[in-house]
Amino acid sequence: MQPSRDKVRFVLGSTPLEISLEDPGLTLLDYLRNQACLTGTKEGCAEGDCGACTVLIAELYDNSLKYTAANACILLLGMVDGKQVLTVEHLASDTLHPAQQAMIDHHGSQCGFCTPGFVMSIAALQLDVRHGDSIQTPDREQIDQQLAGNLCRCTGYGPIIDAARQACTQPLPDYWSHQQAAVQSILGQWQKQDDTLHVECESGLFAAPRTEAELVTYLSDQLSPPTLLAGATDIGLWITKQGRQLATLLYLGQISSLKTVNRREDELEIGAAVSLQRAEPELTRLSPDLGLLLRRFGARQVRSQGTIGGNIANGSPIGDLPPALIALGATLRIGCANGQREIPLEDFFVDYGQQDLADNEYVASVVLPAHPQPHFRCWKIAKRFDQDISAVLGAFSLTLVDGVVHNARFCFGGMATTPRRACRCEAAMEGRRLDEDTLAEAQNALQQDFDPIADLRASARYRRTVAANLLDKYFQFLNVTDVPSVYEFSSPQAFTHV
Repeated sequence: MQPSRDKVRFVLGSTPLEISLEDPGLTLLDYLRNQACLTGTKEGCAEGDCGACTVLIAELYDNSLKYTAANACILLLGMVDGKQVLTVEHLASDTLHPAQQAMIDHHGSQCGFCTPGFVMSIAALQLDVRHGDSIQTPDREQIDQQLAGNLCRCTGYGPIIDAARQACTQPLPDYWSHQQAAVQSILGQWQKQDDTLHVECESGLFAAPRTEAELVTYLSDQLSPPTLLAGATDIGLWITKQGRQLATLLYLGQISSLKTVNRREDELEIGAAVSLQRAEPELTRLSPDLGLLLRRFGARQVRSQGTIGGNIANGSPIGDLPPALIALGATLRIGCANGQREIPLEDFFVDYGQQDLADNEYVASVVLPAHPQPHFRCWKIAKRFDQDISAVLGAFSLTLVDGVVHNARFCFGGMATTPRRACRCEAAMEGRRLDEDTLAEAQNALQQDFDPIADLRASARYRRTVAANLLDKYFQFLNVTDVPSVYEFSSPQAFTHV
């Protein structure tokens, strides 16, 4: 085992702190409000949906600070070890931060409850659009994406959009660069010490191993299966909504080998702890549909923390990524004391709540084809564009040779107890030409592939109908290249605020 320490170490604003952790499940929001007395950060939903608790998290990458917006309500305090946390109280100095001033100038606040979260999201966008001394003014779609995770019931969003546009044209305050330099130095010194956070208290254990070998040791030493923690976008809700006490939490976010993206000649390997936001450019290169899927996956606050491996390992039948990755022929690399084993991703999902993962194993990475997939499409069907769980997700891929179908891989989420391939439908298309008879037979076979349930999101009949229609849409794409998207943007043009 590496050298360890028993206190969470982070920079709050510009102040380095070491905090004793009495509860492994303590959220960053509870710490900020109840212990640090920074009450500008609000609790609205406690599940990462409303954005009232948005803060900025800075990490040191390649000797520079990378800022992301995050939901403090579902982020655990131990996860910010070695990082900087900025709340709305830390933005202003002698003058207001440009995001704060712009909200005032455009009357972007009424009741004010959501305002701190919006200010922090706008501040994050201002940092994103800066490239050295140059500023790339964000367009409406960029602003919409940035603010999709912040809800307001008063203003109608127009003034807030105007505030975001104004703030992003302003230079950063002088004090900001001074603070960055000081924090970068502190985090750099901590990074060199390379010690493991290991906190044991009466209510449990929070540990953040720094290598896969150390993780394996932790997994082998535990008497009961620990909870592997990556982005907490799911586990955070176990704590805030279900009131669960998690006795042993092993945080994977400090293991550098799980946070790498490796592009080789024929394969793209994405580490399990790579965030959805970081994976988006790589996946978009494979297919634009994957980029759109990730944008609809969740708000920026969610995508900045949620991980590729987390979305797979939780085994949800309505997880958005697994159907798409299965259709692409993804394989999963699973780590354990004996090294790694590799399985097709579809074989990982055994049954509802059951995955092919032993107590002493962990998801290490997912492996995909390295090159763009011209015949791949996927569509997510949900009641809202942003921040909604799928009713049905269909993902399709095949090879066409002289107009004849080979190697069809069709996978659906929301149609069974696990993400599942439509094997009868695939077989009905193998060796066939793309004509109406093939489509009819494939749609009939698709109805035999699944026996979906009815729940609050959709009826069984609706799911069957949508699945068949998505297959029809895929046929249109293969025969007519210009097929309209289900939704291309979050804001239909008719409702655009200018």
